[in-house]
Amino acid sequence: MNIGDAAKRSGVPTKTVRYYDEIGLIEPSARGANGYRDYDERAVEFLRFVRHARGLGFSVEDCRTLLALYQDRNRASADVKAVAASQLEKIDAKIHELESMKRTLETLMQRCHGDERPDCPILDGLAEARG
Repeated sequence: MNIGDAAKRSGVPTKTVRYYDEIGLIEPSARGANGYRDYDERAVEFLRFVRHARGLGFSVEDCRTLLALYQDRNRASADVKAVAASQLEKIDAKIHELESMKRTLETLMQRCHGDERPDCPILDGLAEARG
């Protein structure tokens, strides 16, 4: 199937499929005489796999590792779990960072009267943070 069909069937934009091909994350099953990429069901399966992994925040390099493990029937599940555990730590750190950002913004908003006066604790707080 052509790249457009593979993109539709996998739910991955055509441009992203081209990018994954360029960086060697996935490969077309063949190239026609005209140079066009031709994808098979396995390539679509890999594209779906990567789409789901990226949806969970895994980096492209993590996806490369996970795809290699997915294809290796002699893999140890501990290796897969280690990649997932590392991603979970990153998610936890991001949640902590977002919660801190939320608290800061809530505090700034509570200080602001939101009226017609020009003084604004939100802008003052942002200006203080520049230092």
